Amino acid sequence: MESTAVLEVHKVFWIIAIVFVTGMFSGKLAQHLKIPDVAIYILAGVLAGPLLHIILLPAESTADQFIVTLGAALILFDGGRAISFQVLKHVWPTILLLAVPGVVITAAVTAAAAMYLLKLPIIYAWLLAAIIASTDPATLIPVFRQVPIDERIKQTVESESAFNDATGSILTFTVLGLAMGTQTFSLADSVAEFFRSALGGVVVGLVAGWLTALFMSETRFGFFREYPAVAYTASAIASYAIADQLHLSGFMATFVSGVILGNHHSLRLPVNDEKLNAVGHFYEGITLMMRMLIFVLLGTQVNFATLAAYLYPGLAVIAVFMLLARPLTVLACTLPDRKAKWKWNEIAFMFWVRETGVIPAALLGILAGTGIAHLDAIAAVTFLAILITIVLQASTTGWVARKLGVLAENQPGPGGSA
Repeated sequence: MESTAVLEVHKVFWIIAIVFVTGMFSGKLAQHLKIPDVAIYILAGVLAGPLLHIILLPAESTADQFIVTLGAALILFDGGRAISFQVLKHVWPTILLLAVPGVVITAAVTAAAAMYLLKLPIIYAWLLAAIIASTDPATLIPVFRQVPIDERIKQTVESESAFNDATGSILTFTVLGLAMGTQTFSLADSVAEFFRSALGGVVVGLVAGWLTALFMSETRFGFFREYPAVAYTASAIASYAIADQLHLSGFMATFVSGVILGNHHSLRLPVNDEKLNAVGHFYEGITLMMRMLIFVLLGTQVNFATLAAYLYPGLAVIAVFMLLARPLTVLACTLPDRKAKWKWNEIAFMFWVRETGVIPAALLGILAGTGIAHLDAIAAVTFLAILITIVLQASTTGWVARKLGVLAENQPGPGGSA
């Protein structure tokens, strides 16, 4: 008789195989419909999970947490490789504002809506708002690969989604500690914890990225230049693991590691272009598989009974979240950045692009094991936020970009005048 562990391994293998087959069919459908594939992946997951019961993998399971975390880290790392220092130096104030006070603004507006519409006590309203306040790099990066957005806007929104994960996670765990009575609120301690986690993640990513670039370079220290894909992947995973072990932001670390490796020429550590092309092709396949796994599995975990119980007030909260909190956040964070000279059509595009996905799903999985009060309401609205922003916003990104004139062919080059 096979052991429980062996049976679980077989089950996960079958789930992964089914997800990949489902993902390929979904990808072809997305190509035919000319919409980003993540929207179809999540709908396919709904079909394969709660409707047909073909795939059953709880969000709190070790296998699901591993897939989500690994996939998000690799997608984030690959997105970091596409970030240019030349672009960042023109828009860094906007990114910094969006990544820190921007998350707090979004959470504050959403928490107020949750208190009024869902009748949640203030601490639980803030917990819900903190979970969904950060944007999702695992969705945005693949969407921007398929929709040719102007580089300045693209890299601003991608960088925001990478950097604000630290803010959203720290805010969530701070509020969770208050809700469970394990800590008292201290603004000074919360701010200090944020900077410790975020800046610590940056340092880990800088070191991991620089060492990898050094060992991959055409210098005498290029010991591993024959293993480009392995070295890059090791940097992505190790930077996350080291930062997480030190209770720092793992996602910040893996993103910064990718940024450093994507700008290796600025460090005077040249890497063979042929090898870099091979790494690029490798990551095209890896990130595609990770997208399929993350978003098909996410769709399978939708609970229709919970969604139905909180549907109308939940939809109202999401309307405030998308149509009021996001525009207020973008205005508060772009208008003070006089150097960037943002145009109104660019600002309007950022109003619409704020998909929610992997990080809120992971945080919700952690909450599921705490027995926290009002978990049903928090879970229902979190899934609504994920479903609506991915299906509605991701699928219309190209159309909105065309209407607002922010496609790459309509814009000046990176760093150009706005």
